[in-house]
Amino acid sequence: MNNSKREFLKKLGALSAGTGFLAVNPFASCDSPKKDGLAADGEPKEKFKVNILQTTDVHCQIHPHDELFWEDGQVVFRKTGGYANLHAFIQQERAKSEYSFLIDTGDMFQGSMLSVKTKGNAIVPILNAMGYDLYLPGNWEVIYNKGPMQQLMGALYGNKVCANMYHDLGEGKRGELIFPPYYIWQINGVKLGFIGYNDHLVPKRQSPGYSEGIIFTKPEDNLAHYVDVLKNQEKCAFVAILSHTGLSQEIALSNHPACEGVDYILGADTHERVRKPIQGKFAKVVQPGAFGSFLGKLELSFENGRLVDDQYELLEIPAEKVKESPRVAKIVKEVEAPYLEEINQVIGYSTIPLYRYFVIENPIDTMVLDALKWQMPDIDIVLSNGFRFCPPHATPDETGNIPITRGFIYDMLPVDSVVRTGEVTGQQLWNWMEKELNNVFAEDASKRFGGWVTKFKGMEVRFNAFGDEGKRIQSMTVKGEPVDMNKTYSISACEREGDPADVVCRMNDVKNVKNTDLTLHKVMLSYLAENSPVTPTPRGAAVALDAPATLLTQVHGVDYEFR
Repeated sequence: MNNSKREFLKKLGALSAGTGFLAVNPFASCDSPKKDGLAADGEPKEKFKVNILQTTDVHCQIHPHDELFWEDGQVVFRKTGGYANLHAFIQQERAKSEYSFLIDTGDMFQGSMLSVKTKGNAIVPILNAMGYDLYLPGNWEVIYNKGPMQQLMGALYGNKVCANMYHDLGEGKRGELIFPPYYIWQINGVKLGFIGYNDHLVPKRQSPGYSEGIIFTKPEDNLAHYVDVLKNQEKCAFVAILSHTGLSQEIALSNHPACEGVDYILGADTHERVRKPIQGKFAKVVQPGAFGSFLGKLELSFENGRLVDDQYELLEIPAEKVKESPRVAKIVKEVEAPYLEEINQVIGYSTIPLYRYFVIENPIDTMVLDALKWQMPDIDIVLSNGFRFCPPHATPDETGNIPITRGFIYDMLPVDSVVRTGEVTGQQLWNWMEKELNNVFAEDASKRFGGWVTKFKGMEVRFNAFGDEGKRIQSMTVKGEPVDMNKTYSISACEREGDPADVVCRMNDVKNVKNTDLTLHKVMLSYLAENSPVTPTPRGAAVALDAPATLLTQVHGVDYEFR
């Protein structure tokens, strides 16, 4: 190889250590102002700054939307997000920086009617137009199963990284990693290393059938090895974990010895808004919200090849103040056109804003439970999983009420699950509820799932959120009467693909389980057709005795506030 060619390859900058191939995005040049990192005389610069920009958990919300903020003890709504607005905002930020690197840390292909109708394919050209440099698959990337996930991720121009998703060879045998475990960005003679981790609990949190063919492992199983490779072999001056495991898990990881040598955990999954980095024993943790409403910005300062300072900001994307990118707006319009009429079809109204941000009860979940109970009045208790996703909807139309569109049903229930019924004892209900509460409020952050409290109607539970494991429930009633541990109660919830036949809403050994001819979408459409406008005000079926009804995060014990 001649010297000029060597110099050319050197100036390209990025080497994917996970694959050995040059990791250059050929489509990023129109969007990325990154340079080769050399001074005018061709020598590496002694002092320079780089910006790492992060989005996550956009969940296919391609348009500006209402966003909820908690300000002065009150709910406030502002318009944020939209990929065209987000792209314009990112370009403004990249123009301010000599070197910048754009990442997305997962949940890119699930969460809207457009994504479901096209099995995620409509989102690919939008993401490619955004100019991302690096991607991490999220817990919902498995929604269309393993093969389609690989095809969707493979269609993205940017590089991918994940160190804990393996091919399942059957009979418990683990094959190769599906994605490269780490990625190295080289700028101005300095290396920045990124290791990726998805949530190892995906097969439990999602329907197990979605992730068939994939084996997930805990980050700490191989983290120390890859940190050693990046720090001691590759001599990276900065090492970050791209994580889609949830803020509680990420804080726990930041305090784990395997994390020694890591500078930052760039987190995702629980839609938290970290404005001030959370300092763990070994690393700082951040998370940039969800739905394209925010952009995380980490500015790193280097001197003589060493990291000397880091500054982090969480930037709000003000949709009404940022002029949209014409190029991305054009792509959005083209991919959505065949489905736009159905997406915007109004199928009902709400008299109050619809959102899903509070940990214990929310208007959206109250509406879902009301619909299930209306459809099945003879069932004792109806249940709904503790979802977080779905941007708020708070803007009324000319009627004075808030329209509920067909698309919004998909936003809040992207999986049109079959409604399942069964029978359990009072003791089963009690034990299950204790387990679900521990998933949310466990003292050990590593034991917390990413979701919120499971929602229910027909049952009332009073509990201590921060009480001892297995002893949180203080009282439980069914239809106003104290629960009878020996009595059998009928329940209903959605089927989770791949669950055993005797499991309902993660409750085991359920008797007389039946799949009905109903789906969640059918129930919602019928309910709204007969009952609109609705007023789904939470009624206090679940009450924490030691926390407010307006609790906005499961994270505690650190300097953090959701707002």
